[in-house]
Amino acid sequence: MPKTSDIYRFSRRSQLTLLSVSIFTLAGFTWPFFAPDQSAARFAQYFFWIAIPFTFLLLIAQLSDKSLDAKSVALLGMLAALIAALRPLGAGAVGLEPMWFLLILAARVFGSAFGFLLGVLAMLASALLTGGMGPWLSYQLFAAGVIGLLAGAFFKNLRGKGELALLVAIAIFSSLSYGLLMDLQFWPWAIGANTQLSFIPGAEVSENLHRFITFHFLSAMAWDIPRAILTVVLTLSAGPAILTALRRTKKRAAFLTPIEFIERAKSPEAIYLPLPMNLGLAHQ
Repeated sequence: MPKTSDIYRFSRRSQLTLLSVSIFTLAGFTWPFFAPDQSAARFAQYFFWIAIPFTFLLLIAQLSDKSLDAKSVALLGMLAALIAALRPLGAGAVGLEPMWFLLILAARVFGSAFGFLLGVLAMLASALLTGGMGPWLSYQLFAAGVIGLLAGAFFKNLRGKGELALLVAIAIFSSLSYGLLMDLQFWPWAIGANTQLSFIPGAEVSENLHRFITFHFLSAMAWDIPRAILTVVLTLSAGPAILTALRRTKKRAAFLTPIEFIERAKSPEAIYLPLPMNLGLAHQ
């Protein structure tokens, strides 16, 4: 089976930018385990305010070296708008957000680099659409980007029932991982101090890790599991049809084929063609 090609791949410069984004993002998610005191929390957002411009530099870099053509940018914008419109349909109730299955399917077809940018832009568009702007947005942006990046990275040539099983596994992993990352930013402020689950500034990593895992599993029952169930149901019911439509779009749009305009010379022979003799006899 021939290898499936992505719409585009990150250049060497973009890979270095993505590595820088990943380092800042990892620091922003894991700061509670290394913060010496509670006052260090205000510096956590700085990691993301530094990382967000790097993310947009990724898009600009791809446009500047023509890795993303006009068709790819149009598709990226259309899918980001569609995913952003899907998110409010679940109203965020108990984690029911129908956006994730489409992000996973699009990243599966168009590649991990496309999936990363799609996740970030879709979450940003959703926040602008619903007014969900706040300190949590930076965490949501990169969590969605990582999901898109991972969803398009594995077993690209798998098809049929095997591919559907893989998509179900990715849907479960993505839904649970998103909840895990969101709990990391919520846990230090969620339940106050002086409880068995509270964040303890300056404590041992093992102590805070134990408290976080306990807090996460208590909250995951109400949010992450319903999100995983909904994403799996949508993937199983609508996934095959959407995958077919997206792959047909990818093939017909010929994203990997450069557009060439060839001027054809006009010739009298091409304009004035003699009428075949048998064409007139056919109507008699």
